[in-house]
Amino acid sequence: MSKHITLDQLRAKDAWDAVKRVLKVGGNVSQEYSREVKRLPIRIRTAGLGQALGFLYAKSDKRSIDAKNLLLEDLAKWLLVERKLAKRPNSASDRSAILRAIVDGDAEFLRRATGEALMYLQWLGRFTEAEIKQD
Repeated sequence: MSKHITLDQLRAKDAWDAVKRVLKVGGNVSQEYSREVKRLPIRIRTAGLGQALGFLYAKSDKRSIDAKNLLLEDLAKWLLVERKLAKRPNSASDRSAILRAIVDGDAEFLRRATGEALMYLQWLGRFTEAEIKQD
């Protein structure tokens, strides 16, 4: 019998791995990450994916690893590397990769990336809620 893995299972695994990585960073980063994960879907629905991620990028600390940077990296990795949604190959090796993909992409990319980001954030939200203790 072959094992069939669904796309939702792949999302869950990637989100689980992302949360475990955030927990290893320690400090207040994991709590801030959890808060940003909860806020981001609302921002996406209100302002759109590009504006919401642009806000995260603008508010992130460009000189160090913070929760906003980690969240941008996790989304870029999922959307660009794992799901390969961008028509042109793009790496998720830096914090602005997902923003470049949005600016360079077409309407179809933006629609698909928005839907996929929201589905991925559902898993991230569940796992941060379960694993990251809030003060």
